[in-house]
Amino acid sequence: MAARALLAALSAALAGLFASAGKMKIVEEPNTFGLNNPFLPQTNRLQPKMSPSAVSGPAHLFRLAGKCFSFVESTYKYEFCPFHNVTQHEQTFRWNAYSGILGIWQEWEIDNNTFVGMWMKEGDSCETKSRQTKVHLVCGKSNKLAYVSEPSTCVYSLTFETPLVCHPHSLLVYPTLTEALQRKWDEAEQLLYDELITNQGYKKILKEIFEEAGLLKATEENEVEKQSKKITLEFETVEKCSKEYKQLSEEIKKLRVLLGQHGIAYKGNLGEFFGIILFRCCLLRM
Repeated sequence: MAARALLAALSAALAGLFASAGKMKIVEEPNTFGLNNPFLPQTNRLQPKMSPSAVSGPAHLFRLAGKCFSFVESTYKYEFCPFHNVTQHEQTFRWNAYSGILGIWQEWEIDNNTFVGMWMKEGDSCETKSRQTKVHLVCGKSNKLAYVSEPSTCVYSLTFETPLVCHPHSLLVYPTLTEALQRKWDEAEQLLYDELITNQGYKKILKEIFEEAGLLKATEENEVEKQSKKITLEFETVEKCSKEYKQLSEEIKKLRVLLGQHGIAYKGNLGEFFGIILFRCCLLRM
């Protein structure tokens, strides 16, 4: 009798266990066998190609530095860390789930005295190029990553909402510059107004101002140009260009006289040819 009672009690306990198991909720988390697995060697984790640029732009946006914002779409989780990077993490159970860098903070995109986007470049390799992302800042009630797309292969577009850009002047470039750079901009505006520089020359000056302010990243070509600036002809205004042209013409006349005195033949149109080349080159530099 005791054995039968014990068996009955055991059967009842097992039945209750199975019944409760049917009600249990199993939570499935994405695997950690991808590149972010802490147990993998450091060389197999996310490896940035470069360090992010310094924090720059409107001072009221600096408070976003050091924070990260996530957005999940389909099987991917995107993470935007202002002034740092953008990453993508595949939310699947594959042992080699992808995790990668879509771009590292590099520079602002500026148009018409306005910050129109943040460029994250030099991300993970994508065939023959690197992944890059443009982040659009739009007015919103809270700080959040609202939308992600890939308009072209390995070039991503993120929309970040924040109340920090709701004021109509919140993304103006001029107020973020030092007084010295503001004066340089004012001078360029005056030169353009007086038609002493071309529109191309004006844009070149603005680019130099933005690079000096750390808003744009100077390319290697620009750095080489700056180093060689002392030994090359640079014409900042049309007036200087015309002055150089006039001086060259005078020198050519003197050379003609000198050659004639020594009975040395020369081609009459050679001087004019070089003068025209110089004049066109100086205009192109503008």
